Amino acid sequence: MQKPRVILRSCADYNRDLMGGIIKETVQELGFRFQGKVFIKPNVVTANKKYIHNSFTHPQLTAAMAEVIRKDQPESLVIGESGGFGIPSRLFFKESGYFDMAKKEGITLLDLNEHPLIKTTLSKAKWHKEMLLSKYIAEADVKVWMPKLKYHIFASITHALKLNIGLLVHKERMLYHDHRIHEKIVDLLEPGYPDLVVGDAIDITYGFESAPYPVRLGLLIFADNPLAADVVAAHIMGYDPHDVVHLKIAEERGYGSLNIDDIDVSGDADLEELKARPKGKNRLFQVLSELDTPITFYSGAAWDTGVTCDGGCEGGLKGCLGTIEKRTPGSLKKARPGAIVCGVYDGDVICPDGPVMLIGSCARVTGRLEAQKVYRIKGCPIGVRDLMIKVPYVFKLPSPMFDPRDAVLFIWNSIVKGFQIFKNRVLGKA
Repeated sequence: MQKPRVILRSCADYNRDLMGGIIKETVQELGFRFQGKVFIKPNVVTANKKYIHNSFTHPQLTAAMAEVIRKDQPESLVIGESGGFGIPSRLFFKESGYFDMAKKEGITLLDLNEHPLIKTTLSKAKWHKEMLLSKYIAEADVKVWMPKLKYHIFASITHALKLNIGLLVHKERMLYHDHRIHEKIVDLLEPGYPDLVVGDAIDITYGFESAPYPVRLGLLIFADNPLAADVVAAHIMGYDPHDVVHLKIAEERGYGSLNIDDIDVSGDADLEELKARPKGKNRLFQVLSELDTPITFYSGAAWDTGVTCDGGCEGGLKGCLGTIEKRTPGSLKKARPGAIVCGVYDGDVICPDGPVMLIGSCARVTGRLEAQKVYRIKGCPIGVRDLMIKVPYVFKLPSPMFDPRDAVLFIWNSIVKGFQIFKNRVLGKA
């Protein structure tokens, strides 16, 4: 069998002409043509003009890809995404510059939550036996995935496979987003198997992936196989692919090999040299106990499983703290001393002079629990709104929820989102 191909191309910066030339050359080398209905999915999980500038695939890279595709004169070309946290994706499009780019280029850009959906049955999945899938993805003849290479708070890295979380509309996004998250990621590879991967690793990021810190790597990753793309990406980021849980599951389900010798790796960028480059604090917010803060963290298992709920309440807590610290640097170091418990913690939690917060409906302490006061946030998994309000309140942290600018943007874009759903789904004008 022919080996899957991954081509590593050096790209010093986000210069539109430079990126376009590299894309054109590499697509030709892969022998790829874009015909029929083409769908591009970038990563636009979050964006905020004030403090979140690097969480998303750069819009000029996506524009350069679209320009190359258009030269093949496909039947149609659509860019679409469903962003994170239940916040209207159109807000992130605006804050990231995607709306401006799409308008200038004359490209159709869609918030997948606002457009017609098709109930899709998955035959290979363990948890997502069915899902609501955008008709634009279901009907696409060619799918181009454009992930942003980042360290991830519970998945180690996010690239081509993890990008598929953005296939889910907001009403289904948090299903199985708990201790089953790694299997869920691989479930979504069935409806979200791309024909071409073009990864943005010009700037990689560390810290909480939705409010991260950038490091210049100067690389574009091209691949004709998503698992192969992620195997190479894992090596670049310093991981053995067998230690990245969702990649291991993907191999077990028959999506490909994690052995780099089974991949045809080429290009003008050297893999060993890329691995050796500094990449920032790769464990920042991956390991709560390593944070510089007077808050002590106790990590328990999900109820009746013995498995840490890294994709649920613990992941939500990491994201909450990561967002707060990115928005207001130094906040965690000044926090009120106390303790936070996620899941069923088998042991004692002794904090007589400060608060203890139990996060999640199943959170409890099997041993002694001593605290000045005990707080609880219920939910499975916990809601972002509750975390962003109650954690800052208890531990004296600044909450992003009370930013007037962001609140107005959220309300306005939610109204527009509702109108678009009514027009596109109810009136059928999509």
